[in-house]
Amino acid sequence: MELFLQPETWISLLTLTFLEIILGVDNIIFISIVTQKLPPDKRIKGQNIGLLLALILRIILLLFIGFIMGLTKNILPDSIPFEITGKGVILLLGGIFLIYKSTTEIHHKITGDDDEFNINEKEKSASFISVLIQIALLNLVFSFDSILTAIGIVKEIPIMIAAVVLSMLVMMKFTKPVSDLVNKFPSLQILALSFLIMIGVTLIMEGLGYEVEKSIIYVSVAFSFGVEILNIKYRKKSIKNS
Repeated sequence: MELFLQPETWISLLTLTFLEIILGVDNIIFISIVTQKLPPDKRIKGQNIGLLLALILRIILLLFIGFIMGLTKNILPDSIPFEITGKGVILLLGGIFLIYKSTTEIHHKITGDDDEFNINEKEKSASFISVLIQIALLNLVFSFDSILTAIGIVKEIPIMIAAVVLSMLVMMKFTKPVSDLVNKFPSLQILALSFLIMIGVTLIMEGLGYEVEKSIIYVSVAFSFGVEILNIKYRKKSIKNS
């Protein structure tokens, strides 16, 4: 408790919490997209459980920081003129999964083809579990950035855990509004899925050892969303005037 009586602790906590929220933007969008497949009465439950899974995964990984740091070492023999780490393998697999999932979602929305969630009542529970598994898998990948950021800012595990908990509470507050907005406008759905494809490409590049400045991606996506919202307002005004 003495740790939280120091002003430096609160500065580190607020800074890390803010960064965790920024890094969780892609997580919120993915959860918002995937849980749209669920019935409306289970959607909020799926979103909250998904974020709770993310919280539990990150806390567990924080308790194994030594193992996480070990994943940043080259796992290939020295004779091979190419390096890849355990973290790189996880990012590669996560990026491929994210690109595949986002691309197939765009395909289903454009063509109107049935997907794995257009199912009968007997399979509803299976679809709910499928959503949670997908969220858990992607959260495992997204958690690495979160944890490595935490390690770079603070050294105390309790501060890291407190920042993760606070950021998740904020994300739980905003996931439903984001989900409702994305669900209401099909063009925003495509834009969000395109953003996830870009994040997937970024994960693959990072898995191969290339440094990617994510702030540029987030600014570009924020600008694109802003332009699309203006387009939506313009279309509404045009319909009213016609």
